[in-house]
Amino acid sequence: MTTHVKRAFKYRFRPTDAQAAELSRTFGCVRKVYNLALAARTEAWTRQERVNYNATSAMLTAWKKTDELAYLNDVSSVPLQQCLRHLQTAFTGFFARRAKYPRFKSRKKSRKSAEYTTSGFRFRDGQLTLAKMEGPLDIVWSRPLPEGSTPSTVTVSQDAAGRWFVSLLVEDPGMKPLPRTDTAVGIDLGLSSLLTLSTGEKVINPRHERKDRARLTRAQRELSRKAPGSANRAKARRKVARVHARIADRRRDHLHKLTTRLVRENQTLVIEDLTVRNMVKNRSLARAISDVSWSGFRSMLEYKAQWYGRTVVAVDRWFPSSRLCSDCGALRATMPLDVRTWTCTCGAVHDRDVNAAKNLLAAGLAVTACGDGVRPQRSTPGGQSSVKQETRRATAGIPRPQAAEQVKIGR
Repeated sequence: MTTHVKRAFKYRFRPTDAQAAELSRTFGCVRKVYNLALAARTEAWTRQERVNYNATSAMLTAWKKTDELAYLNDVSSVPLQQCLRHLQTAFTGFFARRAKYPRFKSRKKSRKSAEYTTSGFRFRDGQLTLAKMEGPLDIVWSRPLPEGSTPSTVTVSQDAAGRWFVSLLVEDPGMKPLPRTDTAVGIDLGLSSLLTLSTGEKVINPRHERKDRARLTRAQRELSRKAPGSANRAKARRKVARVHARIADRRRDHLHKLTTRLVRENQTLVIEDLTVRNMVKNRSLARAISDVSWSGFRSMLEYKAQWYGRTVVAVDRWFPSSRLCSDCGALRATMPLDVRTWTCTCGAVHDRDVNAAKNLLAAGLAVTACGDGVRPQRSTPGGQSSVKQETRRATAGIPRPQAAEQVKIGR
């Protein structure tokens, strides 16, 4: 097993006025090039032509020579080439039926970011200098990089709250698999308790969004009173974004600590394959489900398990973990959500969540023993689906020819 793992270390930094202006120009050019390339590939598809990365790279060279797009020469060419590679990756995922058709980037809603490869930055003596910039970035080194490591990729971004971040991708030789253990745990996700383990332990749901709901409501109310396009509305919008950032940061920090503990303590972790995107359609539970971030928990659990040599098993979403007795195997016909404790015909008294976690553990161990795929295919490679996936047509999500001509491309 490979012991070297590539990790991204994210830091905040404070740019100067000149650096902020240069990065803002770069973000706009990256968005413009991405939208132009996506429009070109969409139009080519309607003509039954295939356009790849090399073709869009040649288009970029031609665009830079025009008077209308001559400003693309003012920024580093590295982030522009990288955004074309990202577009190629998006199309690859679409044709492999792992993702939807790529969408155009919005000036107001899309994430502001630019990626630099080794030819676009200089990292010496703990100082990072990007292309087209005279001085290094003022980075807050909250934690050290692995000793002797050199970044292979640098990603600069700005969130809605106006905070600047730089992410350095390095190879961490110190990341090694943990010693194998015989422990396995079933994990049942919930709302009243964030998760319940098959050992009987329950982790309380912190409800980060509910704790800041009054502050968020007040900030959103102030935003609604500001005139569109005014400077005061921009200030109020950033205030709302800061509240959302506070909620997201606290939630992410809690999930990181929780998933790290679970991966370190257990060799096999069994979870349920939940369809969160369908569950949030329930208007009564959508806010609570979004607050617990089940998808984020699973994502962290999976990549950390891969780092440390652990196994994550995802049980079929239709498995009746709550209605099945973990003692005798009897199956109840129904189990309403308001029933938290129930008694089986064999006399066993079950806590709904603990019983579900025990059943998930048993099912996960059976899947592992039988050699079936441990998880449905998702964004990360490896593993086959143990449930039948619904197929769709190959051209699903591709804009129709008449609609492609009306696409607006924003800078």
